[in-house]
Amino acid sequence: MDGVCVFDWRYGSREVRELFASESIVRRYIDVEIALVKGLEEAGLAEKGCSEELRECMQSIAADEVYKREAVTGHDIASLAYIAGERCGRCGKYVHLGATSYDIVDTAWSLILREAIAIVRSRLRNIINRLTELSQRYRDTLMVGRTHGQHALPITLGFKLANYIYEFSRSFERLCEVERRVVLCKISGAVGTMAAWRGRGLVVEAATCRELGLEPYAITTQVAPRDGFAELVADLAILASQLDRFALEVRELSRTEIGELFEAGERIGSSTMPQKRNPVTAERVSGLAKIARALVTTALENIPLMHERDLTNSSSERILIPHALLTLDQMLIDMEKLLTILAVDEDAMRRNLEETRGAVMAEAVMVKLVEKGLHRHEAHRLLREIASSMGGGESFRDSILRNSLIMGVLSEDEINNLLNYRNYLGSYRELIERAIIYARNTLEKCEAQR
Repeated sequence: MDGVCVFDWRYGSREVRELFASESIVRRYIDVEIALVKGLEEAGLAEKGCSEELRECMQSIAADEVYKREAVTGHDIASLAYIAGERCGRCGKYVHLGATSYDIVDTAWSLILREAIAIVRSRLRNIINRLTELSQRYRDTLMVGRTHGQHALPITLGFKLANYIYEFSRSFERLCEVERRVVLCKISGAVGTMAAWRGRGLVVEAATCRELGLEPYAITTQVAPRDGFAELVADLAILASQLDRFALEVRELSRTEIGELFEAGERIGSSTMPQKRNPVTAERVSGLAKIARALVTTALENIPLMHERDLTNSSSERILIPHALLTLDQMLIDMEKLLTILAVDEDAMRRNLEETRGAVMAEAVMVKLVEKGLHRHEAHRLLREIASSMGGGESFRDSILRNSLIMGVLSEDEINNLLNYRNYLGSYRELIERAIIYARNTLEKCEAQR
């Protein structure tokens, strides 16, 4: 097998693609093997200075050498150990001594994931900060809120965006938490007991982990527990679904008959219809979200392994882990772009808010009628009848003014006040600020924990 190279895959940034290129993965294998020899030295199981000799010697081992040897041996880590043993003189004999292949593979995954998660978090931080700017800019921009696809109550665009700030901050929090359970050092030998290191396994482990800047798993079998990888893939899928939710919002509000948001820029919308402004960036986010969600099943299937391990996780993880992170990387890149090119049509928002001719304020009138002494269910029935019987171009206000029961308890000034959209936005400003504070605290807390 030619490693895990997905460098030519269509999606994801160069920096994340390179993390999963064969040369990068083999380089991490070598880093772990050298750190292990350092651990053997500290435990008195290898000659002093061998880790430094191996650091120099093993730099010359290329990925294609390892995978060429693997074609014969059928084992990439064994091939690396053989090459080092043959090439690195007296110290070569210590390479991989007492270790199992997944001491190397799982710890190498941790080194790669540490960098990949940092890239994902950095992009997500930028998105949260950009959404915060937009939420504050459009804090008071009126638009209609929709539930079940129907006009519901007035909100502001800033309020709508603040909901995404909160959701993305929760994903940022998850990515900080999962790192503590998946970016760990796995050095424990063939079935996890450290038997080959003759009672000095904990010394070997501690020194190896310290060399790599990682904390150890408390206990493992021959492999690290796969729940950590499943948690990471699931957290990425949750983030993907949140990105998909925002993308769907943009796509819906870009529809010709709504037109409140749209993707601006020079990109061609249609190959044949020049007038179209297709939301292609948002659509790609939604398309890739399907892949991210589908990968969760594979990650969960890798948790149950036979006894102290079997090999069923290995092949799937070579596809699963790189593609989960490359998929999210591309989605975050697209989201960053989408927030840069997103255009807001405030005239369309005002026009759509008037689509029901004021009927979206029925709840406000109902609440006031209850305050005046009507039973809630009676007020609800009355206003439902009024809203459903509005004829022609008649406004909700005009329909109310014709109702003797309502006019018997409310003045015209009270009605005008109740039908003012800005008077029925509730605590939207405080809620926006609360979401922004939550995001700010989450970002700061995560940095402080690292």
